[in-house]
Amino acid sequence: MGFAIQLEVKIGDSWHAVVRFDTAHGFAHKDQMHYGGRKEKYPLLVETLNQALTLAEEDLRDHWASYRDNFLQEANQHGAK
Repeated sequence: MGFAIQLEVKIGDSWHAVVRFDTAHGFAHKDQMHYGGRKEKYPLLVETLNQALTLAEEDLRDHWASYRDNFLQEANQHGAK
């Protein structure tokens, strides 16, 4: 059993993953994507998958706009259209 939740933004005709919470690689974690392909991985320090999913949902609900804005700012710095 596991989960994946992902925030994406559309730039031009392409969709880009911005942040993803999932249980791939055998543990619950957050992948923070950067325009251009760089990715940072942060473990979710909780005891159960239910806690990890709740944490992921709350984090996205509370911070989706800043994740989006930061990604779009990076894209603009790289000349994305």
